[in-house]
Amino acid sequence: MSQPELSLVVLRTADVLKTLLFYRAIGLEFEQECHGQGVIHYACTLGTSTIEIYPLIDGSAQSPVQGGATMLGFKVANIDAVLTKLQEIGNTVLPTRESTSRGRRVVLNDPDGRKVELTEL
Repeated sequence: MSQPELSLVVLRTADVLKTLLFYRAIGLEFEQECHGQGVIHYACTLGTSTIEIYPLIDGSAQSPVQGGATMLGFKVANIDAVLTKLQEIGNTVLPTRESTSRGRRVVLNDPDGRKVELTEL
C-alpha cells in the first residue's frame, strides 16, 4: 500500500498581511487567489503540497498550545538570512539558534503564535 502524501495546509490568521510577509520572509512564494464567491486568500505550492493563508472569520486565532493547534517546520538554505528578513518586516523577537544532530535550527512564532521550526540545509 502506498503512503499518503500531504496535499494541503490551511493557515487561518487574524492578520493576513503580517502572516503573508512572515512566510514570504522564510522564502515561500504566495499568489493571491479567489474561487467563485469565496474570500481572497493566498496560496503557495511547496513540492506536491499547497499552503494557503486565509483570513479568520471571527478575527481571533486559536491558541498555539490548544488542541488542534499547528506547528510547521521548514528547511531553509540560510537561517541567518531568514532572520534578517524577519527583522526587516518588524518581527523583533529573534530566537536563539542551536545546533542539533539535524543541523542548525530555530523555533519562532508566526504572527498568530504558531510555532515554526527552521532547520538549515
